[in-house]
Amino acid sequence: MDDADFRTALAEVRRFVRTEVLPRETEIDERDEIPATLRRQAADMGLFGFALPVEYGGLGLTMAQEAELVGELSYAAPAFRSMLGTNNGLAGQILVMAGTAAQQERWLPGIAAGEIIASFGLTEPEAGSDPSSLRTTARREGEEYVLDGTKRWITNAPAAHVVMTFARVLDGDTEQGISVFAVPTDVAGVTVGPKDHKMGQAGSLTAEVHYDGARVPADARIGGDEGYRIAMRSVARGRLSVASICVGMMRRLLDESVSFAAGREQGGARIADHQLIQALLAESATELYAAEAMLTRAAAAFDAGTIGRTEPSMVKYFASEAVGRVADRAVQIHGGMGYMRGVAVERLYRDARLFRIYEGTSQIQQLIIGRGVVRDAEPR
Repeated sequence: MDDADFRTALAEVRRFVRTEVLPRETEIDERDEIPATLRRQAADMGLFGFALPVEYGGLGLTMAQEAELVGELSYAAPAFRSMLGTNNGLAGQILVMAGTAAQQERWLPGIAAGEIIASFGLTEPEAGSDPSSLRTTARREGEEYVLDGTKRWITNAPAAHVVMTFARVLDGDTEQGISVFAVPTDVAGVTVGPKDHKMGQAGSLTAEVHYDGARVPADARIGGDEGYRIAMRSVARGRLSVASICVGMMRRLLDESVSFAAGREQGGARIADHQLIQALLAESATELYAAEAMLTRAAAAFDAGTIGRTEPSMVKYFASEAVGRVADRAVQIHGGMGYMRGVAVERLYRDARLFRIYEGTSQIQQLIIGRGVVRDAEPR
């Protein structure tokens, strides 16, 4: 999408989020679901396929454009962005990067249109940050694979039509490593559990997915022996996308903090004029600026094909930690009001906590960054 068209689309998304989604945040939080009207409007705007190729009905945004768009989508309840995220992100990108022409034609048009909801099935009860230890298996039997295992905390699973499922491939008694399969949720042997009840991010549905002798044709395997490695490459884009969410939330938290401080009086003066309140605002504004700058540079490098191994982890690590600090200051600035249900910063405080955990915990990002620093310092 050229820049002029993108700017027009971005302005429309900004208007939509702030006039249509934001007023319904309390409803989303209380009902733990995205209203059907918002879902239809998002589909009509092409938001289920903003990062997918134009030839399959997507908008074909670059990473730099995606970062801006996701930031706008994340100004309101993060569950709204989450509804769109897996189709565009990890699940959709597996097909873009590793799918055959037939696999792409089968799935991508429906995914881009929002008619098909895709989930990313990697995490397991004992395999989260370390996917190499996953236990789900896919046993080759003739022209089929038979899957057994359990996935946990799978985003959009209660609404999903297909789960991009990671499994340890067995051909007889021979283990072939880990690969990924497009597994429709209506296949016999696939069961989606009840939705999880989480601390925050109400409206973002997650659940367990169980595989008990679930059979899929051999052509459901994506990327063959390279499927897992290729799929992991999509994690870099995913981590930049998470950083974009955090930037959007930080903007909202800062706006809420400034607005409250300017309108709240204490001791006959606006608390916005109190130097210690200004110090809190200054810290949050600086961290927002830093996260935006890191994201802009990393997204440009991603589009140029020059991004390194550690940059996505650096940006995700910094932004996800920063949004937690900004949320904490926002609650502090609001005082007692910041602790009350129904106040935006209270909800955002709960919502923000997840970003330090998913798409790789902060501790995993530290290991990736630290190892990269050591590797780069070694003689070549």
